[in-house]
This record gives sequence, structure tokens and C-alpha cells, in this order.
Amino acid sequence: MQNKLRVTRFQGKQWYEFWIQNLWRYPNRLLALKAAIAMGALLIPFVIFDMAFIGVTLALGALAGALSETDDHPKGRIKALLLTILSFVISSASVEILLPYPILFGIGLVGSTITFILVGGLGERYRGITFGALLVAIYTMLGAEISPNWYAQIILLPTGALCYGLLSLVLLYLHPARLLEEQLADGFENLSLYLKEKSKLFPSDKSIQKKTRQRLASLNVKVVNSIGRCKNVLNSYSDAMNDENPLRPYLHKFILLQSLHERAASSHERYDLLSADADNREILEGLGQLMLQLSLAAHEVSKSLLMGTEYHHPVSIKWTINAIQAQLKAIRKNENKNDLGLLLQNLNQSHLSLQNMNFNVDSGLLPRVDKDSSSLWKRFTNQLNWNHPKFKYAIRLSTCFLIGYLLMLAFDIEKGYWILLTSLFVCQPSYSETRQRLFQRILGTITGVVLGVSIVQILPTVGGQVVLLLIAAFLFFAWLKNNYAVSVIFVTIFVIAAFNLLADKGVVVMIPRIIDTVIGALLSIIVVRFMWPDWQYKQLPNLLATAVEKNHTYFNQILMEHKAPSEDDLLTYRISRYQAHQADNALSMAWRGMKLEPKRHQKMQKRAFSITYLNHALLSYLSALGAHRNIPDYMNEELQLMYQEVEKELLVVAESLRRNDSNCPYEDLETVLEKLGNTLENTERGTHRQKLVLLYNIAEVTQQLAQKASQIEVE
Repeated sequence: MQNKLRVTRFQGKQWYEFWIQNLWRYPNRLLALKAAIAMGALLIPFVIFDMAFIGVTLALGALAGALSETDDHPKGRIKALLLTILSFVISSASVEILLPYPILFGIGLVGSTITFILVGGLGERYRGITFGALLVAIYTMLGAEISPNWYAQIILLPTGALCYGLLSLVLLYLHPARLLEEQLADGFENLSLYLKEKSKLFPSDKSIQKKTRQRLASLNVKVVNSIGRCKNVLNSYSDAMNDENPLRPYLHKFILLQSLHERAASSHERYDLLSADADNREILEGLGQLMLQLSLAAHEVSKSLLMGTEYHHPVSIKWTINAIQAQLKAIRKNENKNDLGLLLQNLNQSHLSLQNMNFNVDSGLLPRVDKDSSSLWKRFTNQLNWNHPKFKYAIRLSTCFLIGYLLMLAFDIEKGYWILLTSLFVCQPSYSETRQRLFQRILGTITGVVLGVSIVQILPTVGGQVVLLLIAAFLFFAWLKNNYAVSVIFVTIFVIAAFNLLADKGVVVMIPRIIDTVIGALLSIIVVRFMWPDWQYKQLPNLLATAVEKNHTYFNQILMEHKAPSEDDLLTYRISRYQAHQADNALSMAWRGMKLEPKRHQKMQKRAFSITYLNHALLSYLSALGAHRNIPDYMNEELQLMYQEVEKELLVVAESLRRNDSNCPYEDLETVLEKLGNTLENTERGTHRQKLVLLYNIAEVTQQLAQKASQIEVE
């Protein structure tokens, strides 16, 4: 079984090397190629025999199937595919049956939308499937006028999805581990980008720090999301396999990714202060280069996972570490002790972890991955309350659909179902996300129309339209995850080509399409704006309380590991760390979302930024403490007691924030800080002082967070 989970190695420079490099190495392009091949195989034969409606409808079904695809083990993928086909049949049949009866159709539209969205909230597998079902319903509405009979689309759309699903399933069976490798590779690639950005802090001044920290917060969201997706795929494989030993190398890489992220996210000191010291500057330059080299190493791990090649750790990293160590020794000889020893030790440990990545993988305990053990029914019923974000989103989207349908009936809007299609893509759970999608959708559609109409003049033949449609479909999927606005351009060109094949009206319907796109986009933003507007400043107190609670739990786990190191795979520790980063990301996303909200709801933007910055700083300092948990005798008894005192004060702050107490206590922390400050003044530079500085930073940021939290006022 383990041999089946390994990809065939590509060796030598063969004629197919270009395709390997540009498709196998880039999962989005590989997905795009699969979709284009499936759509081409379904479309071309029917176009040749002058049955364009059948071919185009099958291609639309394949497109919906590709958008619904789940990241599952092959066994789970079979179940997901069957569920996808069933939901597509029900969705399409409901539209065909109810469409002649406007009142019943409106009721069914609202009811089915709410149901599908809530079912999608059960997990990642269901989210893609239910989105595809809603998309197929709208495709059925758009094709109802030209369908030769009422049951044609009910058969063709699910059949197209089935054909794509079978093609994808065959490829997955040929290489069962591909999904694991893709998700782990994505995690290491995002970690590489994070390390590359963080290297800019060595050295840096205060102005550079602010900009870099903002970008790091965004990149951290991507790394943590990647870790979450890796966890989901690993759980899917674990559930489907009787023997989990073939997963061992992937589980070890998952643990390595989390460990490297903890070290990358850690901060030992304020780097602007360190940079101001002339003695540190040259060493900081070297540390920046070391971090760039570690970034390149993480990128090479990502590449090796995707290409099935062996990872070779760069020798230059060891040379750089030796050079920095020599500089530190020279400084110590001159009795000018340095404050960068722990930071170098942290980076050196990352180097050793990568260097030894493939050693001792087949021995020891099998690492565990946490999973949601609650039942599907419990997860579904948890959403059935007015305050749940998923329930609010379901009501908003169904409202958009209903109003769009009523507008279409009232004003006899040509191709008015495109209003619903636009609402499906534009309406998002938050105002900021919806506003962002609005501009992307309108701009992408207009650009796509201009380009599509121009290209159609060059390729007026049927063959030219087929080629245009398939190229547009490929580029749509290739760009979908990286740039939504660009993907909209190509899906608009796809629609032009499809309508040209169906009725030679691709260009004619573009003006109504632009109008309907604008109506659907504006309808979405209006509904989200006035129906349960969850302005971020109102969410801030709860998000901050959660973040501080999770930081405290992580802090507590770190101290437990320093006191009595665990002999297992640190599952509880890793869960607490992951949850702390999730809460930190939620706070960061709230601040970023606030910048896109109406001006009068941005009154706490500066304070939100301060809180987000401080919480991320606290998590960074805690990560540094956690990264050193394997150092023997890192803490003596006195230092342990001081850390425990700060940890207790962080718990007090967390409990106060959860009670929404405006008098968040931080006076006791001032006493702790004063005591630590006096100790630092009497401590010589060196490793022990670095430990005290880290403790002081944790206490100081906690105190500042409590102070800022006490100033939050919610209307």
C-alpha cells in the first residue's frame, strides 16, 4: 500500500518535461486541465453532429462538478461523487417541475437555498457539493427556454458532472496520495512566503516593522488555513484506511510543518530595538539571510512533494549558521555579550528539522490528528439559531434570490436568471467580502465582454468557438483560487462562446448579461448591508476575548511542556497552538474587513489595528517560548515561578474580557513589569537576560492588551 502512495519519479529531460513542470507542479493548472479535457470530450462529439445543446449542457455539468469536487480519499471521493450527482438531480428536477408555477417556485427557491447552505455548513465535503447544487439549479433556469424537453437538463447536467467525477477519480486511483501531497505542498509554500517576508525584519526600523507585520498577518492566515486543510485531508484518509502506517511519512511532514510554523511565527525581542544596536546589525543581516535560505528550503520541500523527487537540504544553510556562530563567539571574547543567541538557536533548530526530515520516519508513535467528533445532526442543529453566521448567510442569499426573481418577473428582464447567478457568487457571509466580490465581478464581467466580443470576431467558426470555450474554461479554473476577478473574465468569455454555439447569440446576450450582473451585485451588497449587518467593531470584543483565552491556553500548555515534557505526539499542545492562531487570524480578518465597511462604522479602526497588532505580538512571543520547550533546563525554578505569575494574570485578563468587563484589570501586571524591569537592570547581557526579556515582552503586551480592551465601547 505504501508503494501505491508514492508518485512515479520524473527523471531526465524528456519532451514532456515542460508539461510536468507547468501542470504537475501547479495543482490549479492540473485541475484546470482535467476540467478542460472532460468538457472537451463531452462537447466536441455533439457539436460535430450538430447537437450543440447536449454538448454545452454536459460541459456545464462538468464545470459544476469540478467546482464541487472534494479533497477526499478515493473511497470518500466515491461517496462524495454519488452525493453530488443526487443533489444535482434533485436541484435540476425541482427547477424544471416548479418553474411554470411562480409562487411555488419562489417558495422552493427560498427553502432549497436555506437547506443547501446549512447542509454545506456541516463540513468542507458538503460545502462544495451544495454550492454546486445551487449552481446547477441556476444553470437549469438559464437553459429552460432552449431545452428540447423538460427532462433533458435533469439528465445532462448530472451526467456531465458524473463524467468529470469519474475522470478525476481514475486519476486519483492512479496516484492515491496526490491530495495529501498537494495540501502539504501548499502549506510549505505558504510557510516559505511567510519566512521570506519575515526576513525583512533583520535588520529593520519601526516604519518597516509596521508594514512588514501587516503583511505577515495576512500570510499567517494562509499558513494556518493550509494547516487546517491538511488536517481535513489527513482525517479523510485516516477514516478510509484500515492500516494508517502508509500515512506515517505524511503525518510526520504535517507535524514538521506545524513545528516550523511555530518557530517562524516566534519573536524573541523587538527587532527595531535590536537593529538600533550597532553591534547587532551585522549579525542581524546574517540572520535575515539565514531566514531567506530557510524560506528557499521550505519551497524546495513543497516542490519535492508535488514532483515526487527527493528533498536535498541546502548545504549553504549550515555555512551561514557557522558564520553567525563565529561572529557571536568573537563578540563574547570581547566581553560584549550579545542578545541574539536564542534567536539563532531557534533558526538552527528549524535547519536541523528540515535536514533530518526523512530520518526515523518509520519508527516511533504514529502522530495523531485532531478531528471534530460531533455528529452531523448536532452540527446541523447548532446552525439553527438567528445568531449563527451560517444561518444569517442562508437567509441573506435566499433573500437575494427571491428579490432577484421578483424583479425578473415584474420587469420582464431578459435572461434575468443571471441576477441569481451573480448573487450566488457575490453574496458572501460578511459585508467586506461581498463588497470586494462586487467590484471584482462587475469589473471582470465588463472586461470579459470586451475581450470575448473581440476574440469572437477573430474566431467566428464553430470550431473556433469550441476552442475559445475550452481555453476560457481552462483559464477560469487556473485563476479561480488565486484571483477571482481574472477568473470572472474567462468565465464571461466561456459564456459568450457557449451561447454562440447554442444559438449564435453570444454577443447579443452580453449587454443583458452586464445589466443583470450589475443588478445582482448591487442587490447582494444592499441585502448584506441592511439585513443583520455584522459590523466588525461590534464583533471586536468577542473576538479579542476568544483570542486572549486561546493565547492563555497555549501559554499554559507551553509551561506544562517546560515543566514536564510529554512523551507522546503533543496533540493537546498542537491543538491549543492551532486554535490560538485561528483566533488571532479571526481578529486580523476583522480589522481588514473593517477597512472596507462604511466610514461611520470604521470609528474603531485604529484601535482595532492596535489590538490586532498586540495580540499577534503576544502570540509571537508565546511561540518563541514554545519553540524553546525542548531545550534542557531552559527554566530554573525562579524563572518558572515568574512565568506562572504572568500566566495567571493573562487568565485574569481573559476572564475579564469574556465578562465584557470595562474595567479590565492590568494594575497587577504593572507590578509584575516593575519587578521584571528591576531584575533586567541587574542582569548582564546573555542567554539568561534574553529569557527574562522574552518574559517581560509577554507581560508587557498582555498589560497593553488589557489597557486597550478597557477602552472598547460598543453601541
